[in-house]
Order: sequence, then C-alpha cells, then structure tokens
Amino acid sequence: MISMTPRKHISLQRTLVTPVVSIMMTLCVGAAIFAILGYDPLAALYQFFIAPLSRPDQVADLFVKACPLIITATGLVFCYRANVWNIGAEGQIVMGAVCAGGVALFVPGLPDILLMPTMILAAMVGGMAWALIPGILKARFNTNEILVSLMLTYVAALFIDWLVRGPWRDPQSFGFPLTKSYDEAALIQRVDLPGIGTLGQLHWGVVAALVLALVAYFVMSRTLFGFQVKVMGDAPRAGAFSGFCAARTTIGVLCISGACAGVAGMVEVSANMGQLQPEVSFGYGFTAIIVAFLARLNPLGVIAAGLVIALAELGGDSAQMALGMPKVVTGVFKGILLFMLLAGETFNRFQLRISWPALSRAPAARGR
Repeated sequence: MISMTPRKHISLQRTLVTPVVSIMMTLCVGAAIFAILGYDPLAALYQFFIAPLSRPDQVADLFVKACPLIITATGLVFCYRANVWNIGAEGQIVMGAVCAGGVALFVPGLPDILLMPTMILAAMVGGMAWALIPGILKARFNTNEILVSLMLTYVAALFIDWLVRGPWRDPQSFGFPLTKSYDEAALIQRVDLPGIGTLGQLHWGVVAALVLALVAYFVMSRTLFGFQVKVMGDAPRAGAFSGFCAARTTIGVLCISGACAGVAGMVEVSANMGQLQPEVSFGYGFTAIIVAFLARLNPLGVIAAGLVIALAELGGDSAQMALGMPKVVTGVFKGILLFMLLAGETFNRFQLRISWPALSRAPAARGR
C-alpha cells in the first residue's frame, strides 16, 4: 500500500536541493529522448537553457515572456492560499484586455496622461467582474468555482472573437479579425536604460510585474488580510471562530486574482500587439496555475517560477529554429521539465510510505 504523509519539517537543505535534482533528472531524460530521435543531446540542451540567455537583449525578452505569467500567478496565489480554486484566469485575462481595449479605441478626447491609468483601471474591473461571477455563486449557492470559472473562459474567448470579427473590426483590416491599432499613448513603452537605450523588448510592464509581486508578498506576510487568507485556507473552522467570514474571503481573493489577470491581459496587448485580435492570451492563464504551484504559493517565488517557465518556452522556440526540431518534441521536453519540478515539490512536501500487507495463510488441514 502506498501513502503520502505531509512532512512535519522541511529543511532548508532539502528545499534547495530538490529543484536542482529535478532539473538534473530532466536533463538526463531529455538527453536520452533527443539521442533516440537523432538529435545531438548537447546541442539541444544548449538551445533550451543557454541560447535564450546568451545575450542581454535575450535576457530582457525572457522577462517579457514571463511578465504576464508573473502578474497572473501573483493573483492566483491569493486564491490558492485561501483554498479557492480559480481555474478561469485565462478568461479573466481576455476580459481585462477587452475592457482596456474599449477605453483605448472608443473613449475619444481623453488626455494622454490619463489614458493609460484609465486602461489599467478598466482592465482590473473587467477581470474582477469575470472572477466575481464564480465568487458570488460560490458564496451564495455553494457552487463549484472550478467548473464555473473554467466554463467562463470559453465564454470570454467566444466574446472577444465575436467583437473582433463583428462590431469592433477595423474596416481597413482587409477582412482580418483585428481592431484598429491603439494610439501611441495607449501603448506601453520600452524601458530606456541610461547609456544603453532600449534592451530587447523590455517594457515597463515587466517592472510593474516585479513590483506587484513584492507588494503581494508584503500583503501576504505583513497584513491582517494576508493572515486571514492563510487561516481560511489552512483551517477554515479556526478562521470562523476568529470572526473571519468565508464568503467575504472567497470574493476578496477572487477579485484580487481577477484584477491581476485583467492587468496581465492589458499589458500583453498594449506592450506586444497594439490591437485586439481573437487570441490575446496564449494559454497564460492556465500556465500561471503551474507557476503559482512551482512557486509554493509564495509571491516572491512566482518571479523565479515564471522565469523558469518562460525559459522553457523560449528554449523550445530556439530549438525549433536552430535544429529544426518539431514542436511536438519541444512540447514533450517542456512537459518533462514541468513534471519533474512538480514531482520534486511533491516529494519535498510529502513523505512516501510503502507498506506491504501481511499475507494471511490459511491453517493447514489436519488429517484425521
């Protein structure tokens, strides 16, 4: 019989060694797969882990790739620490992008200095409103927030698809499902480093993502609300005896998560696209779930976990271009990396026990 029991104490040494062992196992398994498929294992691993970090501008692009993951996963940390399972961040990203895009496209006469703050506020409201639906239904009718938030993701995807193909489509887009391009004031500008200038695609949204993670860490570790979130997630009955309201906590963490996801959608569109299109989030909402758990539901850990996932994505693109490796192969390797990291974290937190049941023997028949 196999059982897993939580460890009473997790040492710092185990915490540091576990991800290293997971990555080493990934390298060994990945090298074996590449060799079997006829690729040079060392060249493939170089493209995955070294090539995306070989130049400063590529390092900047790594942070750009991780930006929406960090923002979205930071919000999800609040939900999961409170034992509220928001699986619909993908839809909240889309609705945040739609609401911000509505301000950028259809609010004429707004001063340039107010346009970006208004877009951010609209994105927060859009993502928050989409997350409020499962929150209110759970608080009022005790519905399953996993199913509701997940189903709303597909509603959001169909809604933006209808918008960009119908009422919001640019008449001069030659039939393509695109809106008009945003004005310059609605675009997130690149970071201009002193003496260097712009570095890759690095933009101010990356800076905002890092600041958001720091603020979330302070809220979770130094405020009453953060303590309430952790208590309601770890011991709901103790939280109820302390006077904390489960319904308010559920709605509160879903609002935070939805607002963060909405901002991630706004940043992705305003920094990298400049207009709305049917696909504004390429699975960031679902990938952010993995990021949140790799970070051990720690807002500071979200930064490192987001960079690891972004490195795997960029490394896969690099391997496809440099070695002609099929996308399915790079996808398998990325899946192995995520599996090893999550498995290592599981064994870090839980102790595996294997017990062999005693074989019962029937008493030997006695002859008469």
